[in-house]
Amino acid sequence: MRPSRTTLRVATSTVSAAVLATTVLAGAPATAEAATPESAPTAAVSGASPSVRFVDIKGDGGITLKANVFTPAGADGTRRYPVIVLPTSWSMPQIEYMAQAKKLAEAGYVVVGYNSRGFWQSGGEIETAGPKDVADASKVIDWALAHTPADPQKVGMGGVSYGAGICLLASAFDKRIKAVAALSGWADLIDSIYSGRTQHLQAVGFLNGTGELTGRPSPELRTILKNFLTSDLATEKDMIEWGRKRSPSTYLDKINANGAAIMLGNAWGDSVFPPNQYAHFYEKLKGPKRLEFRPGDHATAEGLGLFGLPNDTWTNTQRWFDHYVKGTDNGIDRESPVLLKSRSTGAYEGYKSWQDVASTQRKIELGDTRQIHTNWDSGANGGLIFLSSMLDQFLRLPPMASIPLLPRSLAAVWQSERYETGQRIRGTTRLHTTMTSTAESGTAVAYLYDVGPLGIGKLVTHAPYTFHDKTPHQPFGVDLDLFSTAYDVPAGHRLVVVVDTVDPLYSEYNPSGARLTFSSPASDPSYMSVPVRD
Repeated sequence: MRPSRTTLRVATSTVSAAVLATTVLAGAPATAEAATPESAPTAAVSGASPSVRFVDIKGDGGITLKANVFTPAGADGTRRYPVIVLPTSWSMPQIEYMAQAKKLAEAGYVVVGYNSRGFWQSGGEIETAGPKDVADASKVIDWALAHTPADPQKVGMGGVSYGAGICLLASAFDKRIKAVAALSGWADLIDSIYSGRTQHLQAVGFLNGTGELTGRPSPELRTILKNFLTSDLATEKDMIEWGRKRSPSTYLDKINANGAAIMLGNAWGDSVFPPNQYAHFYEKLKGPKRLEFRPGDHATAEGLGLFGLPNDTWTNTQRWFDHYVKGTDNGIDRESPVLLKSRSTGAYEGYKSWQDVASTQRKIELGDTRQIHTNWDSGANGGLIFLSSMLDQFLRLPPMASIPLLPRSLAAVWQSERYETGQRIRGTTRLHTTMTSTAESGTAVAYLYDVGPLGIGKLVTHAPYTFHDKTPHQPFGVDLDLFSTAYDVPAGHRLVVVVDTVDPLYSEYNPSGARLTFSSPASDPSYMSVPVRD
């Protein structure tokens, strides 16, 4: 089966919008690059304090990595400075971190930002955080130690998105790295873009489109993406193995053995790398660690900081480096290591672990049998990548649906009682149900809505689920983790569970005319388990 035509059209239009957003994000510091052409790779920018120069660094295999180097004002070679290495995000030029690099240099760091291989003017092909990208990171550290006043005992790495993934992977293979700040990245690549065994179509369409526009994808990457976007199940094992090699979680033992201090930051609504996989990874880290979740979508929680504007994520990133790279006793190691920002109130909450975020579970019983037809969008959906979660971040307007108007032939609907007091949802909601299909393959998408007196539902969380090779008309159990969140349900509202079969964010495998049935056997009742903080 292949993604629906509607989904493909939405994915294509979303890629165009995302490319525009990426261009705008990169545009602010573009004048700095124009003022200092890369044709003069070692020329310093006059009058700048700290100093900055553009350089060429030899990466793995001898390719050229375009980079910029910030050096603290007054550096004269008589002393060493801690060094931070910043690999760029997917499709972003080497000037991405200019504003933050300058701030770090003003705080006493040598900072090297470099364009990841295969993008823009750096050489090579896009390897998607493969072994060559990891080797490049070590080559950049080598260069910094040889050509700047960098202290070999005080090395840190940081990055956003693609850069975050490279940093985490590098920390498994380079013992010199003392601290990492991985913002809006991934720990498990397959769990990010293929969770619930479902292709995250808009997200991968965005990565594919921007990669083709700004870089040179390797033949391997082109093959993987082609098979992924056309839902070629015959190549599923190859794709999973490809992703496993590029997942920091695969090298968890090495990361723990090397002992780098790891700070992870992400957004609740990240539609490229959802937060669950970061939370799972965080719990397994053994060294110094910190986890921060905020409202927004992919890279939007730290995005304004790339313009040099005040930003909590980047402030804590510098504090993390100050303590674990520079050695400053600033107290960040004594703070609650899990920091969450509520989507509803904007207030920060600190916890001693991810497991402590929720104090109890509230179950919504999914009694009675529901049968729905497939291949039609009921009106419940997760929105569009970037746009929907940014509206939630800045205006507190998540995707909405009129619950009374959802056609029950297309959507299974259950509701809780009306809550007399507010419900502070914190953590990962889980669906447990029994499903029966008239076909051997299919897709369902589960949603949890906050519904007020007028019946308008605000999306709290959701997740897709796909199955294959099931015996038609034979029931089977389903356990699905929805995407983690922090959301406050007002007193007097209900929680409503909706399950349908089509969402523009995802591919779907429902054959024409198929039906799904959801039941709740007495021996194995169905429910939605909602984590709440009393």
